[in-house]
Amino acid sequence: MTDNFKYGEETSVENTGEKRANFSGGLGYILAVAGSAVGLGNIWRFPYLAAKYGGGMFLLTYLILTLTFGYAMIMSETTIGRMTKRSAIGAFNYFGNSKILKVGGFINAIVPVLIVPYYSVIGGWVVKYLVEYIKGNVDGLAADGYFGSFIGDTKVVFFWFVIFALATFVVILGGVEQGIERVSKIMMPLLIILAIVVALYSVTRPGAMAGVKYFFVPNFHNFSLMTVVAALGQMFYSLSIAMGILYTYGSYLTKDVDVEISTSRVEMVDTGVAVLAGLMVIPAVFAFSGGDPDKLKAGPSLMFITLPKVFESMGAGRIAGIGFFLLVLLAALTSAISLVETSISTFCDELNLSRNKSVILMAVIMVFVGGSSAAGYGIWDFVLIFKMPILDFLDFLTNSIMMPIAALATCYLVVRVITLEKIDDEISYSSAFKRKKLYNIVMRVFAPIFLIVILVSAILNTLGFISL
Repeated sequence: MTDNFKYGEETSVENTGEKRANFSGGLGYILAVAGSAVGLGNIWRFPYLAAKYGGGMFLLTYLILTLTFGYAMIMSETTIGRMTKRSAIGAFNYFGNSKILKVGGFINAIVPVLIVPYYSVIGGWVVKYLVEYIKGNVDGLAADGYFGSFIGDTKVVFFWFVIFALATFVVILGGVEQGIERVSKIMMPLLIILAIVVALYSVTRPGAMAGVKYFFVPNFHNFSLMTVVAALGQMFYSLSIAMGILYTYGSYLTKDVDVEISTSRVEMVDTGVAVLAGLMVIPAVFAFSGGDPDKLKAGPSLMFITLPKVFESMGAGRIAGIGFFLLVLLAALTSAISLVETSISTFCDELNLSRNKSVILMAVIMVFVGGSSAAGYGIWDFVLIFKMPILDFLDFLTNSIMMPIAALATCYLVVRVITLEKIDDEISYSSAFKRKKLYNIVMRVFAPIFLIVILVSAILNTLGFISL
């Protein structure tokens, strides 16, 4: 089927009779993809992993992986989306009807459908904390047991989940150019400005410079295999790889957009925000705890338990809390928007539904799956899957199992089905493709190895053989 595809030609593949939407240009695409990539993974996950797995050594490892593996996967998914003008399932099916392609497309498509409901529950937690800081409840949020009590109240958690989900759907109903692109052009610059302000505030706290040194200066004594595994997993989570998002956003690109330059800018924005997130969190916690490693390695609880205690200890804790959680909310919204949009695009393409009907279907899924996730720490706390609450299990299933498999399917599609030569033709239509040699070796050799490492380490971690 690829032989019939003419590079530079626009195609219409919507089965609903609606013309496929497009971004207005490269900037809209860059901001939308950057908005997708810059989410809770950057603001919440990156700092605690960096603190836990070697500070500057983790940062260096992450940067190397992003510029190699991350670059190759973003280029692959975006290029295939632009080439086929289809979301993930349609893009895989475009090149044949084999079971491997069908499974690969399905996994890429189903990941965002499963992620966005529980992601929106966490988004609801962020909204709740922001509102409490606006009200001035600095001491209450820092109190021992507050977070556990809050997420144990299912009705309250569900309410804030609905508020976050409604905000996401309001943008989605505006469409690609008038909704996603317009909001991204406002939110992303605001997010970056806020990140810089909060980071500057953090690094100027007494004792914070020791945390800056820990974060930026690589210490090879802190390096281990787990530094690589953790950095791989974070890069995967952070760059929106294997979620179907880049296939979908790529399908909205016109042929004149330079894919390579756009990818490089997405890398730059995503990495820049991750570094700013590290500067926001690590120096502040370092100063608060006197460099206590247990405080730095608090894990997922860092944002909702440790940081409120840090803010309480500051003279301007209310302002710091508002600034930080507003920043996190913007990041969470831009990512949730991309996840919902990808799911809706799949429904339009594969179920022959109109966009409005697809929005309704996604809203129903959000209520059922998100509601279950919201109840997992409350009235349904007895429901455990592999000893994990519902939200934790969905996070493990999608991020640690399904996404590596989905990315392996992309590697197979690029190398074995489409071929690197035809990918080269598509990219070179509008790009100089300066990193072609790097791209080829990563897709042929390193990406499959990295992905197998992530998958196997996640399974071993769940079985208790290693600790991530």
